[in-house]
Amino acid sequence: MTQVPQRIGVFGGAFDPPHLGHVALAQAAVAQLGLSRLLVVPTGQAAHKEQPLSTAHHRLRMCELAFATISEVRVDPRETLRSGPSYTVDTLEELQRQHPQAQLFLLIGQDQALALRHWHRASALAQLATIYVAARSESADKPSPIAPSHLEEFALQRLRMPVMQHSATDIRYRLAHDQGVETLVTEAVARYIATHHLYQSP
Repeated sequence: MTQVPQRIGVFGGAFDPPHLGHVALAQAAVAQLGLSRLLVVPTGQAAHKEQPLSTAHHRLRMCELAFATISEVRVDPRETLRSGPSYTVDTLEELQRQHPQAQLFLLIGQDQALALRHWHRASALAQLATIYVAARSESADKPSPIAPSHLEEFALQRLRMPVMQHSATDIRYRLAHDQGVETLVTEAVARYIATHHLYQSP
């Protein structure tokens, strides 16, 4: 009997912190793409981030808490263990070597899709994985800001998701100004943030 290839999703990001929008994206990807496994990959030293990220062990632990109810999710620490800048193309190549028979799916947000041409070795990404874009907020009367040529260049596919207005930047701002975030992150993540006094103003 021919074995069906594994379908492995790769969902990278700062996850500083992981929020309910991230969880919704993961749930949509598993359901729509029939993923056997979804790797949540917190970035290490992000080449494009000007603001320092929270300590890796905090972001890894928050991801474990945030995605705990999705059985297909595994939190993958590989990028936080690398020295130097962390690049998605390196992660995809490692996974291809580890799982040569698997189909890889890269999950990105709309803002990431707009900047895709500027990613390290961008032209290799579509050769390694099928790229799915989850729009942060989109409606029928609001056209996609991603140009058709850009969609074609990377063979971008659309991940169907409900409109969500979640932003890690906004969550960090709220926490720094003593505002509640209980409706934006899971209860377990909210408790972790409070216990470890993360994102508070100096």
